Amino acid sequence: MMDEYRLALIPGDGIGTEVTDAAMRVTSAAAARFGFGLSSETFPWSCDHYRTTGEMMPGDGIEILRGFDAILLGAVGWPASVPDSVSLHGLLLPIRKAFNQYANIRPHRLLKGVEGPLRSGGFDILCVRENTEGEYSGAGGRVHQGTGNEVAVETAIFTRAGVERILRFGFEQARARRGHLTSVTKSNAQKYSMVFWDEVTEELAADYPDVTVSRMHIDAMAAKMVMAPRDLDVVVASNLFGDILTDLGAAIQGGLGFAASANINPERTAPSMFEPVHGSAPDIAGRNIANPIAAIWSAAQMLDHLGESEAAGAVLAAIETATSRGIGTRPGLNTTDEITAAVLAAMEG
Repeated sequence: MMDEYRLALIPGDGIGTEVTDAAMRVTSAAAARFGFGLSSETFPWSCDHYRTTGEMMPGDGIEILRGFDAILLGAVGWPASVPDSVSLHGLLLPIRKAFNQYANIRPHRLLKGVEGPLRSGGFDILCVRENTEGEYSGAGGRVHQGTGNEVAVETAIFTRAGVERILRFGFEQARARRGHLTSVTKSNAQKYSMVFWDEVTEELAADYPDVTVSRMHIDAMAAKMVMAPRDLDVVVASNLFGDILTDLGAAIQGGLGFAASANINPERTAPSMFEPVHGSAPDIAGRNIANPIAAIWSAAQMLDHLGESEAAGAVLAAIETATSRGIGTRPGLNTTDEITAAVLAAMEG
């Protein structure tokens, strides 16, 4: 009996609609080639939806999504009319937290034919970012707002369960790759939360004697990603530090057009969500010039998570066939449709 997967599509704002369409065209081609079924339902949850309804998604949005096998997100945000804090806390973060998508996985490597800004040659880094607590917990507040005595407090929340599970996930990834894990903190300055993170790292390392462990401060890691990215394998960091480092990772791999991302529920008790991290790019929306490779790569991560690893590998190989021919390697070089067509042609053989 053929496997069938139900996908929830949230194209979102700006170029999100364009790259989601491209990703689904490639994903559908992979399904036809490798003999599994796909069905999808599209939800219009976005900043447009917020302007019309006053909410980024309906009150029962989480329960609606719960019945799907995976979620493919395009992009969310339109800061000219909806503050980013509203769009982020109204859609993306609630989904990540409700479905316990605590492992954010972002791969960073140079695709064939892509020239990054560094002279370091090839590298292959897997960034594992804690995705549900830490600096994005939303604990804090403001008092005396608008006065000279105003105070704003933002408290990062780190639980032993949360830190341990993301580090253990990172150790497992390192064990399956090249056997090296780098844990990123700022424990010289943050003497409670980040010292705690370091201590948990050391405790768990005893369970993984086959994995070499390094600890680095966030500032030193930012420098290392520029100066010696080839030395890195799996990098694990808190929510904020991981967010910053992965944008740097996208830059050294050629730009945000190549930045794929997976929000994973490792226990598979709820759907995981897959998204490019380039944002909605209002300045180029609707012009058919957005690079869909990040969205297509994210869809490949989705296929791999669903157990269709052969199809996922074929999608990645097709992306690299296209880039090795110079297609989609530089902003503005090809249209969205041209890049998608090149990937589809490579999928067909």
